[in-house]
Amino acid sequence: MNNKMRIKTPFIMVTSTSYNNQTKYHTHFHYEIYYFRGGKVNYLINDRIHVLEPGDMLLMHGMTLHKAHIINNDAYIRTTLHFDPSFFKQYIQPASAPDLLAPFEKLHNIRLQLRNEDKAEVEAELQKLEELYLQHKPHAHLRFQARLLDLLILIYDLCEKPLQTVSSFPTFKEQHVQSIISYIEAAFREEITLDAIQNELHLNKYYLSKTFKEVTGMTIFQHLMHRRIYQAKLELIELGNSITEIGYEVGFKHPSHFSRVFKEHTGMTPERYRKKHKLHAGPSRFNS
Repeated sequence: MNNKMRIKTPFIMVTSTSYNNQTKYHTHFHYEIYYFRGGKVNYLINDRIHVLEPGDMLLMHGMTLHKAHIINNDAYIRTTLHFDPSFFKQYIQPASAPDLLAPFEKLHNIRLQLRNEDKAEVEAELQKLEELYLQHKPHAHLRFQARLLDLLILIYDLCEKPLQTVSSFPTFKEQHVQSIISYIEAAFREEITLDAIQNELHLNKYYLSKTFKEVTGMTIFQHLMHRRIYQAKLELIELGNSITEIGYEVGFKHPSHFSRVFKEHTGMTPERYRKKHKLHAGPSRFNS
């Protein structure tokens, strides 16, 4: 199954309560504004796990792996807005304004914890945007673009405030899972075993396996494979190394295993993926 979302319009906006916990880690070329309204959710973005609270906003540049995991099947309410950064820069970004996409490109998939007046203002903006998005009246799309500009100016201002947000982990389980994810992020190119993680974290490997699945909805080694394949996709697009070299570089011992796992995750061979996506991306501006 291909886990790269291809969005064909400049904007996609929806408020939703439905979700399948089997949804895979995914990436997309559009930028994303994600606003969490309610439920109990752990949100994984590459090497970080966020225990979300209502009023939290995530700004993502899309090409970082991300996935939500619902806890206890609680109602999961969120608003998402995907937009094409190239379209925004060409048709909406004012020449006299600062780069309004900087928060997406420089702040490493930031989480904003909006409360009180900031929360109310952002929710009002999102509500009006979604009303315009669903309208078919003349010039509704122009009004939507104007509102989007206003929202991104507001977000830019919010991101200029001192970033004192500290990720909160309500339980030791979330803390331990974050430690596993951080370990994998640092060592995914190398051989990783449960024994190695156990020795690194000084916690029982069976507890770690069970807790990771409970908190994220996937096994430790499923996460490891997602991380390796994600890195391989970036290197296939951005680097000129051979397929075999990239497979070794991201942690696979055998080229045949790399090709098989890559196809399982993306629906195509590494060669076809490189050929299909090479033209869609220039040099990376992302550091995460």
